[in-house]
Amino acid sequence: MKITEDRFIEVSLRCANMENMRKKNLKKLLKDRKLPVLLEKDEDGYYIVECPLFSGCYSQGRTMDEALRNIKEVIELYLEEKDNQERVELYTPQEVSLHAISI
Repeated sequence: MKITEDRFIEVSLRCANMENMRKKNLKKLLKDRKLPVLLEKDEDGYYIVECPLFSGCYSQGRTMDEALRNIKEVIELYLEEKDNQERVELYTPQEVSLHAISI
């Protein structure tokens, strides 16, 4: 089956439009959303950051700001998956708290 150039362009434009719609929907989903992240400084001085909402969602940075920028990028990648988008939609905590205890 031979695809004409016009048909190829039509399909390519349709795909680009779908991608733009997906990005707009994702931005709408994330507007004013706050997600929990845990930030900890390791023994080498790097900041390790995790979003516990998603399994395996980790990043790091030399500074706190860098680590937070990096985890934001990782979360955006996680949110390309429909299951993770649904998880964010359902996430409505009333209160979030972190405590450290001695053992």
